Amino acid sequence: MTTTPQPQFKTPAGTILAYRDGAVVRARGIRYARADRFQPPVAEPPSAAPILATQPGPVCPQVTDSVLAQALGPVLAGITYSEDCLRLSLTLPADIRADEQLPVIVWVHGGSYVSGAGDLAFYDPASLVAEQRVIVVAVTYRLGLFGFLGSQGGTPPNLGLLDLLEALRWVQRNIAAFGGDAACVTLLGHSSGGDAIAHLLVAEGAQGLFRRVIMHSPPLGLARNRAALTRAMTAAVGSIPTSASPADVLLREPKAWAAARRFGLRSGMPFGTQYGAFPLPAEADIDQAWRAVAPGIDVLIGATAEELRFFAVIEPKFNWLLRVPVFGSALIKRLVSFGSHRIYLDPVDAFARRHAQAGGRAYHFLFAYQPPGSVLGAAHTIDLPFLLGSPATWANVPLVGDAPWAEINAAGKQVRQIWADFVRTGRLPSQVSVAGVVQVKQITQEQGKVA
Repeated sequence: MTTTPQPQFKTPAGTILAYRDGAVVRARGIRYARADRFQPPVAEPPSAAPILATQPGPVCPQVTDSVLAQALGPVLAGITYSEDCLRLSLTLPADIRADEQLPVIVWVHGGSYVSGAGDLAFYDPASLVAEQRVIVVAVTYRLGLFGFLGSQGGTPPNLGLLDLLEALRWVQRNIAAFGGDAACVTLLGHSSGGDAIAHLLVAEGAQGLFRRVIMHSPPLGLARNRAALTRAMTAAVGSIPTSASPADVLLREPKAWAAARRFGLRSGMPFGTQYGAFPLPAEADIDQAWRAVAPGIDVLIGATAEELRFFAVIEPKFNWLLRVPVFGSALIKRLVSFGSHRIYLDPVDAFARRHAQAGGRAYHFLFAYQPPGSVLGAAHTIDLPFLLGSPATWANVPLVGDAPWAEINAAGKQVRQIWADFVRTGRLPSQVSVAGVVQVKQITQEQGKVA
């Protein structure tokens, strides 16, 4: 890396012009692939001209979720949207040496496969990078109708998953030039990002692209028995002409959501990966596929104690119960417990146990932090402030209530240490915790057998 007049990295992709930001260097909005609408991605060829990487890249066009904003605030304010969104951003220590071979974390954002982006301020990894001397690569990929449904007109499904595979290949080709170790890559994902990672484990062509995975709150309880739901959604959407504007494509997305409503819990995340379509195995083979890859992959997987409280409190079709005297709060509590276990907690536990039983190293975590002044409790996403973001991004966010940032950050330093230890070696103590925040335990092979 050269630092005058600005950081430059000579990579196989081309010379990348980055910028210094306090204790880190950022290279943002780098195109890793291109894709025509509804077509697989094609790797971006090397550039003879310097690549200016000082601004976030555009994000996939998406329908704004006003309900989500009640818990997290204006997450997507000021964002530029474009189908040309296959971009990634790197954050690395400012004093990194080109030959340092630091561990690499690839961040896969969540958002129910329909919203979000890798480069949002909520996901700022600067503290993690500066404290733990790791490199973080944040990936933006196609979502919703652009990336995860397919169509009766022949649009292939799983395009967003193929985008992620292409980004991982870019990392393998280029990360050494930034001082990263291509043999020490960990995937880190939240919610649908964690679900995507679970399926990247068994995706054709993924072998050798990463060594470890960390999955926060993957909704694995929604992953199976989706064929009828998908057929109903594709029928409702119909064939989308390639000439349609992005806005016209998005106008069809509510039709897919409406068609999904009669499918119960699965309607909570109707878009997603599809088994039996490239690059995934058939649904009947998925458990065996996960067992087959287990010996070569280290897994850290977990959830929050009250996952569904996030949705029960902000979703109008549930939160009216909070106004019912005496019985309302009890009903919400039962709803939260049932949904949290069915969608998140039980499938996450089963995943860890199966992985250990099959010969892989597996750790399970549970975040139980209850922020003062928040009705959301230990809800979905309460884990992220301990790992990513900054005081500016989490200030006045309803999710964290009245919790002082000093308290969150003090615990966050411990969480970031534990997570980085796993990233470096794949090993943690058999039990480790941050008081009042998170507990982590190893799942042994014997424990997997009795699950």
